[in-house]
Amino acid sequence: MTHASTVLASPVVTPEPVTGERTGPSLGRASALAVGLFLGARLAGAAVLALVAQAAGKHPLTLLGRSWDSVWYLGIAAHGYGRSLHLRSTIVSDLAFFPLYPALVRAVTALTPLGGIGAGLLVSWTAAAVAAAGIHAVGSRLHGRSVGLALVLLWGLLPHSVVLSMAYTEPVLTALAAWSLYAVLAGHWLWAGVLAACGGLARPNGFAVATAVLAAAGAELWRRRGRVSHRLWTGAVIAPLGWTAYVLWVGRRTGDPLGGYVGVQRRWGSRFDFGRGALEVVRRTLVHGGRFLIPMALIIVAVAALLYALLLLDRAPLPLLVHSGVLLLIALGGSGFFESKPRFLLPAFPLLLPLARAVVRTARARPWHATVVVAALAGLSYAYGAYLVVFGRAPV
Repeated sequence: MTHASTVLASPVVTPEPVTGERTGPSLGRASALAVGLFLGARLAGAAVLALVAQAAGKHPLTLLGRSWDSVWYLGIAAHGYGRSLHLRSTIVSDLAFFPLYPALVRAVTALTPLGGIGAGLLVSWTAAAVAAAGIHAVGSRLHGRSVGLALVLLWGLLPHSVVLSMAYTEPVLTALAAWSLYAVLAGHWLWAGVLAACGGLARPNGFAVATAVLAAAGAELWRRRGRVSHRLWTGAVIAPLGWTAYVLWVGRRTGDPLGGYVGVQRRWGSRFDFGRGALEVVRRTLVHGGRFLIPMALIIVAVAALLYALLLLDRAPLPLLVHSGVLLLIALGGSGFFESKPRFLLPAFPLLLPLARAVVRTARARPWHATVVVAALAGLSYAYGAYLVVFGRAPV
């Protein structure tokens, strides 16, 4: 049985190198190349943003470190929870923001001379590099190192990839998700569960990682007719603990153990309404038009849905399908700031696998065509990212 058919036959892929590719030090060099490729792409984007910001009379590091949600996270890191704000005739609370990222920022400020902005950016940039290595590991395990490299490059050139250079939580969640999914594919259930639990402490949609681990564990349990190791059971139990613990803590703090966190999110305008709010935004945009950011968000979410269909047709491993599917379902079915939906999809990197494979095939057959495609994606990413941060007047 070939490596590709092994991948499709089971939700868990045991360690097996792709035919014709060596393991060992060369694999480490390939991972370093992937991280370097990602950092080069993002540094170029940051340079474009800096030039645009300076032309607009704004400070680039302030834009990257203290924009929108970053202010809340840095406030929690500095002072803990307890801040509220009047917004649109209601009172919103910082309890909506999960604790892992501000805890990491606080640790960095305690151990280094960096202030809040510097610590926040250091955490985000480091997490983004770790995420790139994890994404490369997943792509390489499934389809070879060339696809792994292409997957990392495409992730670093997404229209919203500027967020990966900001003091935001998406890099942390993506790093934990990528390595948790890799651990599932490799059969390392304890690591998968621990990383998924940490992912659940990073963001509200971080439970997508735990859902993927639980789905893969359930499928493995069924396939082996219950004859599995205690590590699988332990990893499955650990996976949802991070997200569950924070939600229950917020409930206890608000006096509503089961509904407290839902109430906090509702005051921010975020709730799961099965897509009614999103459909209303689409209707208003089609009838009355809208700001540039909303049509762009609509296009990105629509493309993500198409890529998920391709991922299904490609018969990707179950944990990747579940992880990406849950994130896409939250983006499509949740109400709230529509302009932020593409950002919520940044951790759904498996959606890019069909595109990465197509890029590799094109590069082998027609290198010039692949170069043009990558250059066009880079131009869109850098221009849109600079516009989003410097001139956009809606939450990133």
